[in-house]
Amino acid sequence: MRKSIIFAVLAAALLAAPLMAQQRSDIKLQDNVPDRYVVVPGDTLWSIAARFLKDPWRWPEMWKLNRDEIKNPHWIYPGDVIVLDRSGPQPELKMGETVKLLPRARSEDIGSQPVPSIPPRIIEPFLSRPLVIEPDGLDNAPRIIAAQADRVYLGSGDVAYVSGIKDAKLDSLWQIYRPGKPLIDPESQKTLGYEAMFLGDSKVTRAGDPATIQIFGAEQEIGKGDRLIAAGPLVLNNYAPHAPPVFVQGRIIASRGGMRETGPQNVVTLNRGRNDGLEPGHVLALLRLGRANLEKTSDRKWFGAEKVETTKLPDERYGLVFVFRTFDRVSYALVMSASRSVLIGDVVTIP
Repeated sequence: MRKSIIFAVLAAALLAAPLMAQQRSDIKLQDNVPDRYVVVPGDTLWSIAARFLKDPWRWPEMWKLNRDEIKNPHWIYPGDVIVLDRSGPQPELKMGETVKLLPRARSEDIGSQPVPSIPPRIIEPFLSRPLVIEPDGLDNAPRIIAAQADRVYLGSGDVAYVSGIKDAKLDSLWQIYRPGKPLIDPESQKTLGYEAMFLGDSKVTRAGDPATIQIFGAEQEIGKGDRLIAAGPLVLNNYAPHAPPVFVQGRIIASRGGMRETGPQNVVTLNRGRNDGLEPGHVLALLRLGRANLEKTSDRKWFGAEKVETTKLPDERYGLVFVFRTFDRVSYALVMSASRSVLIGDVVTIP
């Protein structure tokens, strides 16, 4: 028992060593780092951090943020001035005097909205729709049982009848889904969940059982048996970019549209989630594992045949992803930078 405890402590220390080394290392500023920067509409916490830091995930260290402040960085607005202070042993960022921005035509009080972590227009569909479900997650959800005029396929403007929402309010909004492909862990080969296929939106035009709905914003053909989920409010977790406090390593298991490769400003699915310690705002490094290189050595023979030598090529780090939504066993992350194509199966790990 004593040996097991000692081994566990040593293992934890070895895993934590790279993190502690990172925390002790000097913060690296950009070569052309500005002494001050005025925040403008369209900026994100990531883009501002990248103006000052070579490692944007170390943003909280520059502000001396605690854990609660990392989760609620709603204090940077357009017009704010960020000043670089180099007077101490480590550089710090501080707020200067706010600059009044010139008004823009057709703007809607642009200075009243805090700066988001990453571009919201890209990730909004992944925030407003519960895309990852359990294997039986839609079994008890309301379903379309018939269409007006006995149509087989439905689209925007069509009317359908739904069972299971007799208490729904008039004009309430519902999203329409169909179970999609399973998300398989490439390491354990276990099913982590199912990516539900979003088909379109609808609103209740007549309450009852069955209720009547009208479809709008259809993205694919809709039919009998498709399921409904109540549309919830859009929640944008505006966490500051930061590295996980514990060792995390996983793989990319899917990308938007089912493509085998993708790139910056695209969303990928990871085989790690809340159960593994991930949370919105975590930044992970992209890693391509080195392949085994086979080489024939003609000058050396093995029982009359050419000997084949195997060399493991080095692993290569080539980019960063920003985790913005987590489920129990999977997460969505936005590719922030990549010097090569991002492939399904590539590794993500602490930066």
